[in-house]
Amino acid sequence: MFNSPIGRFRIIGFLEGLSLLVLLFVAMPLKYLAGLPEAVTVIGTLHGVLFILYLAVIAYVTFKIRWSLLWVISAIAVAFIPFGNLLFDVRLRKVSFN
Repeated sequence: MFNSPIGRFRIIGFLEGLSLLVLLFVAMPLKYLAGLPEAVTVIGTLHGVLFILYLAVIAYVTFKIRWSLLWVISAIAVAFIPFGNLLFDVRLRKVSFN
């Protein structure tokens, strides 16, 4: 899977999407319901790093395989939607970029 630009993108996209879900559904409840703001600090930092890496991989894929502007905008937009990266991954598996 790491052998192609799309494979690299899918892995980073999965990790970034997972970090958003952990932030929203684990860290935020721990902060507000259990009084543990450290959870948001740690997971939020990890999510921020993964998001920046995700943007860098989008740029890499765009230049490597000549993604259209629609694919780039879609890839960025789904990063802000819980479970969005997983749905985008399903679409990526159906399309051939050769």
